[in-house]
Amino acid sequence: MTAVGECSAARELFLRAPAAGPALALVVAVAVFSVFTDTFLDPDNLSLVVQQSLVIATLALGQTLIILTGGIDLANAAAAVLATLVMAKLVLGGTPGGVALLLGIAVTTVIGAVVGTLVTQVRLPPFIVTLGMLTMLTALAKLLADGEAVPTDDPLLTWLGTRRYLFGGIEITYGMTVALLLYLGVWYALTRTAWGRHVYAVGNAPEAARLTGIKVNRTLLSVYLTAGVIFGLAAWQALGRVPNADPNAYQLGNLDSITAVVLGGTSLFGGRGSVLGTLVGALIVAVLRSGLTQLGVDALYQDVATGALVIAAVVVDRVARRRD
Repeated sequence: MTAVGECSAARELFLRAPAAGPALALVVAVAVFSVFTDTFLDPDNLSLVVQQSLVIATLALGQTLIILTGGIDLANAAAAVLATLVMAKLVLGGTPGGVALLLGIAVTTVIGAVVGTLVTQVRLPPFIVTLGMLTMLTALAKLLADGEAVPTDDPLLTWLGTRRYLFGGIEITYGMTVALLLYLGVWYALTRTAWGRHVYAVGNAPEAARLTGIKVNRTLLSVYLTAGVIFGLAAWQALGRVPNADPNAYQLGNLDSITAVVLGGTSLFGGRGSVLGTLVGALIVAVLRSGLTQLGVDALYQDVATGALVIAAVVVDRVARRRD
């Protein structure tokens, strides 16, 4: 096979399997950090890396659905933070943990419904809607918390942080299992159902999708509602990770989730990508931060490196789309 043929075959592979490139990048990053650090491949460190990625990975899952339709959500982390405060406050006031959890998820679902309605019925750009929602939700969270974090020790709200050990030494949490099942569920919905095909079609060409009989507005609204539920589960993950509802938490969670989506091979222009790629993207972010921290790299330089990777990923996506 000639060099041109090999390049063409590689490009075809990445177009058909957008998660292939990110998966290769993750393997390379792990290999590099395992060479230059003594502790990176320790089971405890690898478990910690995965645990640190859980909240962002869950936020990124909902973000992926929205970006696949050509939209974006700048308020996902703010919605999750508000939900953690609602849950913690309700439990503090005597509400059972199960009821508090359901109401917290209901909050993020209602937010998703409002955003979806403004996008589909009022025809507002998702960027503008979620930017305004980000400001409002951030303010509401601080008002609800009255400037203070709200701790909780409710067994259900903190259940996802429960630790267990595989093979006697590999630490896992229930949150890891829930996140994996959530990803598999959304992957199945996107790749094996008519709804998933509609999501991709709307992201590729909404007018063409409408002409083929797809209810574009209904599909978009269902995506924002589904993402809202997922953001509520991200709030549950956050309380399992740190049993303290803090109005100042995850201030960059929206950008981190977008970073995971882009690094995972999902196109910011909609219609192309996969949730499995997003999971890999979230792990790439966590691996980079852990590895660079162990190498003694300043956090600001870590942000520079992450930002450069995002720009590079968007450039690659743009070039691939043009060639496609």
